[in-house]
Amino acid sequence: MLRRDFLKTAMATAVLTAVLPVRAKETLTMSNQHVADVNGQHLFYSVHGAGKPLILLHGGIDPDSFGSNLAELAKSRQVIAVHLQAHGRTPDTDRPLRSETMGDDIAALIGHLKLGKADVMGYSLGSSVALQTAIRHPDVVNRLVLVSAAMRQDGFYPEVVVAFKQLEANAATLGPGVKASPLGQTYPNVDWTNLFRKVGDMTKRSFDWSAEVAKLQARTLLVYADADAIRPEHMVEFWKALGGGQRDAGIDGSLRPANELAILPNTTHYTLPVAPLLPEIVERFLGAASKAVA
Repeated sequence: MLRRDFLKTAMATAVLTAVLPVRAKETLTMSNQHVADVNGQHLFYSVHGAGKPLILLHGGIDPDSFGSNLAELAKSRQVIAVHLQAHGRTPDTDRPLRSETMGDDIAALIGHLKLGKADVMGYSLGSSVALQTAIRHPDVVNRLVLVSAAMRQDGFYPEVVVAFKQLEANAATLGPGVKASPLGQTYPNVDWTNLFRKVGDMTKRSFDWSAEVAKLQARTLLVYADADAIRPEHMVEFWKALGGGQRDAGIDGSLRPANELAILPNTTHYTLPVAPLLPEIVERFLGAASKAVA
């Protein structure tokens, strides 16, 4: 995987999903690019592969967070990769960025595509959006994959929370650097300074979704890096909120919870979405029924 550091100072300023290395991206053909007008948003999405639909939601700033893992997931699924508000090819509006409203967008997109229920997978910022989709619209989410997700702001390490709170103020420095980078050249219509400001405005806000997580209806897989931006104690707390970690599963495994937890070795928050093991773990969770149908 080709990875270039588009702005070294950004990593020191904000060790969060919003500041990611530029990734080699799949070249899209015109035939798989689409736009849906939902909730006042001109939502871009691309379609890859065939089979049971999987809505794929990227991390902050970089709409190509999953790199070549998008193609790996599409070997057995119809992957619908969405560009969230103000990211990539989805233009911004005067609406602030919030996980809740972007979750509403994803639910509206599932309805627009007449999918009924769909599996939804998100990474970091995208995991928050995926989680809110399942919380606010349980009728449209089948299975849920949350990659590097927090259910409270203090689920992140303290230095990450500090970086969140500084991001908006540093937007004027970060934006031009990204605009001049390969990522900026790939998406020339993005107002990068404004995007950093809006992401910073969102991430500085405290949140606690633990009560809603405990009521989730969608069967859920949590995936973390072994050196994540999420504290390990919070990973376990999230897992327990989903009914995991309560007791031994028994010799035959019959007492294991329906939800699952995976921690990938030798990964960080920033390498996790492109880790080679990720598609295999996700496909195993989503099950044999997800394989392409004739």
